[in-house]
Amino acid sequence: MSNLKEKFFEKSSKLKVEVKSALKEHGGKIVGDVKLSQVFGGMRGVPSLVWETSKLDSEEGIRFRGLSIPELRKQLPTREGCTEPLPEGLFWLMLVGEVPTQAEVDWLSDEWERRSAIPEHTYKVLEALPKDAHPMTQFIMAIASMNSESEFVKQYAAGMSKHDYWDPTYEDAMNLIAKLPAVAAYIYRRNFHGGNHIKADKSLDWAGNYAHMLGIDNPDFKSLMRLYLTIHADHEGGNASAHTAHLIGSTLSDVYLSYSGAMDSLAGPLHGLANQEVIKFIFEMIEKSGSEVLTNDQVKKFVEDTLASGRVIPGYGHAVLRQPDPRFTAQRLFAESYIKDSNIVKLVWQLFEVVPPVLEGLGKVKNPWPNVDAHSGAILVHYGLKEYQYYTVLFGVSRALGVLASACWSRAMGFPLERPKSVNTDWMKSIITSA
Repeated sequence: MSNLKEKFFEKSSKLKVEVKSALKEHGGKIVGDVKLSQVFGGMRGVPSLVWETSKLDSEEGIRFRGLSIPELRKQLPTREGCTEPLPEGLFWLMLVGEVPTQAEVDWLSDEWERRSAIPEHTYKVLEALPKDAHPMTQFIMAIASMNSESEFVKQYAAGMSKHDYWDPTYEDAMNLIAKLPAVAAYIYRRNFHGGNHIKADKSLDWAGNYAHMLGIDNPDFKSLMRLYLTIHADHEGGNASAHTAHLIGSTLSDVYLSYSGAMDSLAGPLHGLANQEVIKFIFEMIEKSGSEVLTNDQVKKFVEDTLASGRVIPGYGHAVLRQPDPRFTAQRLFAESYIKDSNIVKLVWQLFEVVPPVLEGLGKVKNPWPNVDAHSGAILVHYGLKEYQYYTVLFGVSRALGVLASACWSRAMGFPLERPKSVNTDWMKSIITSA
């Protein structure tokens, strides 16, 4: 058993016993009241699932096992010659709650490379799809097609104790994460580069190799991918993609199926597709003005016209956050270090100055600040990845780290089938009249 797998088993076994004991003694404790508006408002803010890997605070933003994004950038191991954290280190942290050593991260890079072979039938599935199929559609189908490789499915069919469910789930999670960059890069090269595919470079790390297979060998772009795949990895369990994966996984579906379902959620414009919408918005602003260089007054006019037409400003607002998204800030710091002279990036910064006061002036916006999607597209465009239809796939590759680490915890802890109680509008009326 590998060091990472053994550590996960030890930590999850200990916590499982602690939780079982706590629930036996305190399971009847009331932890909150649900408002009628929450029942009808998408269950916002209702505590209803356990997510060990990260926690989101409305003011501080995301913390991964207690560490903020600035702390991750300081503490996680890096690759020689690069200052950005390696996503392998974040996965290790999320899975076992420890900042890994350089040697442990190097082992994980090698381990994922060893597991990265793609089933031949997955390529056949992709080639059977029309080339103008959205990249997320292709990504989802490719992930689901690899269900045939699931160790959990094989061992469950053969018969195994429920106490061992975590083991093949860990193996499936490791295998799927390892394969995602090659699958995602294949889709990109198929859609936008005539099927001229690029072989993996086994000397590179997980994110660096993904950048290489995309065909952008700029060292700075490899650094960006390490940062991007780290900061997009998890955002606690209540967001749509994470919750979808948790719900499907609670039925004992394997991680290939639960993660493909998560990507169905991520593909929605109210979730991961927003990064595509942001850069489209910026391109529209440039096209209308006829220039990449605009004054703040021009930017404000475009924003106000957009709102007057009944549209939203993509990349602004968040269901939980009430401050600028720390993931936006991390990308801004990267851009300030590497590409501060980019006109597209400068427009992102102008929007940061202009949009919040405009939204605050409406008097009904709870969070006028930028979220993670407000910045990512502009940096990707600078490095030549201009095909914004693909951006959500990048998000999806990253989100696997948190969602699949959490899937291992759900199986190790023996979490039950998720089954909330639904109500109808007659119930609502009876609650109101009886009050």
